[in-house]
Amino acid sequence: VPEGQGSVLRIIVDNLIYPVPLEVLYQLFSKFGIVLKIITFTKNYQFQILLQYAEPVNAYYAKMALDGQNVFTACCTLRIDFSRLSSLKVKYNNDKSRDFTRLDLPFGHGRPPMEPFIADTNFKALLHTNILTNLFNEVIILCNTSVSQKKQTCPCAVCSNSLNRFPFCISTGVYGDVYRVKIMFKNKENALVQMADAAQAQLAMSYLNGQRLYGRVLRTTLSKHLIVRLPRDGEEDHGLTKDYSNSPLHRFKKPGSNNFRNIFPPSATLHLSNIPPFVTVHDMKKLFASTGSTVKAFRFFQKDSKMALIQLDSVEEAIHALITLHDHDLGEDHHLRVSFSKSTI
Repeated sequence: VPEGQGSVLRIIVDNLIYPVPLEVLYQLFSKFGIVLKIITFTKNYQFQILLQYAEPVNAYYAKMALDGQNVFTACCTLRIDFSRLSSLKVKYNNDKSRDFTRLDLPFGHGRPPMEPFIADTNFKALLHTNILTNLFNEVIILCNTSVSQKKQTCPCAVCSNSLNRFPFCISTGVYGDVYRVKIMFKNKENALVQMADAAQAQLAMSYLNGQRLYGRVLRTTLSKHLIVRLPRDGEEDHGLTKDYSNSPLHRFKKPGSNNFRNIFPPSATLHLSNIPPFVTVHDMKKLFASTGSTVKAFRFFQKDSKMALIQLDSVEEAIHALITLHDHDLGEDHHLRVSFSKSTI
């Protein structure tokens, strides 16, 4: 280790096509030692990270292994240098910063961490060009186990009782194109979801794990299966496997689509688009109230009345409303588009 080198790394992410959640950063860098603190921010239009290890040697090996690597396929390239800071001061534990030695910190104005994150102690060496593509496959597994059953060999615990219906995959589709879904025969609260690629699977897992849905906590982790197999001709499936590979609801079919730049964590505020001119504020509030949601606020965009923001009472209500109303026909072939918003009203 070079003399005088500290334990804090400064990381710049180039070619940021997909968001890189704090949980993903923790997974990548904890392979090389104990990560104490992470701070993320945007400066000069670049997404940057300050990350503090317990020991300088950890920072040294992480830089050697990860500098110049891509987090996702052909994008999100890590540029790593040693910081002049000797330590980091973290005020809040949320989606932008985390002090893993101080779980008592408030979450401030950011999104609170969904669950204390569990690192996978059996990760293979992260020395490949496309780290997550080599590390993870493209199938997410969602299933129903108690939090006490978390295993150290698995990056996340899993739990949900909401998966006995296929529309839940719409919530996964916010973060990528869902190709296939298979609900387990012996435990219909468990499901496999195949995404278009590994990056989308990782995003869906990072953002949806720990969220509440239908009164239960959704748990997601990555599956050993590379694909969800469709039933053979004549094979009895009981309607538990669905193929969405040609779905018109896919948001990310076009390379470079604006949808790639509008991926945000679940929030109580939803972004609505494709609203026809004859639909009023009252109509939209009534529509969302019909899902059981409590509408706290609603606002059309001043420059574009086809778009609006709606704030519901909770993140859980917003997820349920998105599942229920995305692609809802508002009349005259105007299908509502719903996604999570980074803004509030």
